[in-house]
Amino acid sequence: MNALGHLIKTAVPVAAFLAAAASMPAYGQQSQQSCFPSRFGPEDQAGNLNHITPEKTRRASRLIKQGKSYALGIETNKNTPAYAPRTFEIKVVQPGQEKGPIGPSKTTYNDDIINGWVGIGSQLDGLGHLGIDGVYYNCNKGADFAKPDGLQKLGMEKVPPIATRAVLLDMASYFNANPVKEGTPFNRREIEGAMKRQGVKAIEKGDVVLFYTGWSALIGKDNDRFNKGEPGLGVDGARYLASLGVAMVGADNWAVEVLPGEPNAGAFEVHQILLAQNGIYILENMNTEAMVKDKAWESFFTLGPSRITGAVQAIINPIAIR
Repeated sequence: MNALGHLIKTAVPVAAFLAAAASMPAYGQQSQQSCFPSRFGPEDQAGNLNHITPEKTRRASRLIKQGKSYALGIETNKNTPAYAPRTFEIKVVQPGQEKGPIGPSKTTYNDDIINGWVGIGSQLDGLGHLGIDGVYYNCNKGADFAKPDGLQKLGMEKVPPIATRAVLLDMASYFNANPVKEGTPFNRREIEGAMKRQGVKAIEKGDVVLFYTGWSALIGKDNDRFNKGEPGLGVDGARYLASLGVAMVGADNWAVEVLPGEPNAGAFEVHQILLAQNGIYILENMNTEAMVKDKAWESFFTLGPSRITGAVQAIINPIAIR
């Protein structure tokens, strides 16, 4: 989760993508393979965001009835709990002003310097974040693109502007627990149960799916519990959402997937299913409390992450509008 590290350089010819595509597992099937080619071709770096077409955006915009906006990002600061060893600090400086204001108009200004990890707070996990045995989305092998000064492929600059439909599932109400207990998985049964309870008829291709668990209420109150585990998406649930062609999956906790993991599940296997196998982006620490209070189960979702060349992740503040 924290370093791309020691990776092996190899080239993947187009023929390999075609051969591997034929053997990609269907929903519910297990697979030992590490190379999962994109359905959008060997040069694809956008993943399932390709499903967000102009027509998809136009249809999603019809969900705006009230014009009420929701900021989904949490505040990020030195006290924000994070996956170890990630830390964050900001320093405000006044460069060039040691002798006082500048010029006859006495201009003064502040600048800021950030020293910390990008994978903290409300964040977008890019497709170059997590792989399977050194192989990342679209059969890209680590040493071909993961360089110390930035990713050569799958960086944040490759993420297109996002405007699509969001579906929010209130798992706290579904389980009648707020917060939902850590180690509680959300699989197909729970996902469809929450949808039925809320009157959500379908999850569609190109959608953003958000889970509310009440977990973010622990921030600043019980950071130790917040970091140790969480309720979240299970392996079967991840494969189910992938079968529907969703573009992004998020939750109000730091990893989106259930921790401790399910029996026989690998380390951060849900991340592998979403990112490396299916090109589905992950939205962590989403603040959906206000949306739940308003029962804003469907909304227009928009996000334009900072285009830092070669970045693995991005600190974000998506907007949902209903």
